[in-house]
Amino acid sequence: MALSADCRISLSTPVQLRGARGLVGRKYLRLIKFSNGEVMGQKVQKLHHQQGNGTKKNIMQPISMSLTADVASESKLRDLEGERRDPRTVVAVILGGGAGTRLFPLTKRRAKPAVPIGGAYRLIDVPMSNCINSGINKVYILTQFNSASLNRHIARAYNSANGITFGDGYVEVLAATQTPGVEGKRWFQGTADAVRQFHWLFEDPRSKDIEDVLILSGDHLYRMDYMDFVQNHRQSGADITLSCLPMDDRWRFPTANDFGSEIIPASARELYMKAYLFNDYWEDIGTIRSFFEANLALTEHPPRFSFYDAALPMYTSRRNLPPSKIVSSKIVDSIISHGSFLTDSFIEHSVVGIRSRINSNVHLKDTVMLGADFYETDDERAALLSEGRVPIGIGENTKIKECIIDKNARIGKNVVIANSEGIQEADRSSEGFYIRSGVTIILKNSVIKDGLVI
Repeated sequence: MALSADCRISLSTPVQLRGARGLVGRKYLRLIKFSNGEVMGQKVQKLHHQQGNGTKKNIMQPISMSLTADVASESKLRDLEGERRDPRTVVAVILGGGAGTRLFPLTKRRAKPAVPIGGAYRLIDVPMSNCINSGINKVYILTQFNSASLNRHIARAYNSANGITFGDGYVEVLAATQTPGVEGKRWFQGTADAVRQFHWLFEDPRSKDIEDVLILSGDHLYRMDYMDFVQNHRQSGADITLSCLPMDDRWRFPTANDFGSEIIPASARELYMKAYLFNDYWEDIGTIRSFFEANLALTEHPPRFSFYDAALPMYTSRRNLPPSKIVSSKIVDSIISHGSFLTDSFIEHSVVGIRSRINSNVHLKDTVMLGADFYETDDERAALLSEGRVPIGIGENTKIKECIIDKNARIGKNVVIANSEGIQEADRSSEGFYIRSGVTIILKNSVIKDGLVI
């Protein structure tokens, strides 16, 4: 068995590394022991193997972090004869249960992997699409906080009716549960604890052919062939392989019961660990600022990450929306998602989500608009306006910059959202907005009245 996990870790080597996506280790049950927060810090039982003379020898191999091998040698490693590249022997576990406190208020009513990105996708679509494109058809998604919208999206997007088939595989959402006993009364204590509480899954008859467990984060943006990663792990003979990125400075993310801060350091003392260099685009969408910048980066020419890859597509829910209708508008370096209405507006360096409605003389700059869950008819909009209320979308003569507009927001006429005073942090939930790291966030389903200046 092998275990692969998304982790955040910094290790001193000739080239420092930042954890991106992986841990890989054979005999996964041994690793799951580390997931128990109660045994963290205690001495780990040494590993042994039986020698020909019947004696046992301690295996105390240091972490292998040498990066002297270049791309050519990595390719040669993958091409070694006798190794199998069979995705049917791999199961993916996507961690989707974090509270998402750093992404609040976008995670106020949704799990972090359910946060929209790129106008038409959700963060969970990234690891799910990577699994599909890698041929991995056995996927578990572990959830705990605000999982209703995530469960709904998974059910709609990843099924045969949506044109996605998993053959003899499966996609199962596993919610945190409480069971009899002292430990069973706790919720997930961290990424590793979430996996530990579901280790019984690997005793299921469906798992009899599983050799490797791929543990993935639900809030990263990247494109990766997981089978290259797994194949490298198998050929190296490592207990754990961690997929890493080059970096200049050391990062440190201490988190209780977490792979990055506890599992990896504890394992490094006893198991053979290997680094797999992932030298491509990767972004941790863990904060409001990183979410904001990652979305706007999609408008670059060319973008550092692109959803437009026919060979390795990103999958999502099929919504059957019509094309966007754009009337007398100017659009510069922006993404306009399907089903939107733009009239006599100026959209600059922005991402506009599905079903968005932007009215006359609106100027959006450096703005991420997540769109809407439903349409209001013309009659409904007219009735709201006649009552002095605000319909979904952005009203006339409104100017917005450096802003995230969550779904179903109602922004009135003559509104200015610019944070001209440069405020970094503010909580104005009663007024429908927050400011985080200098970015204004208009709350989901909120109402911004006519003429308000933020």
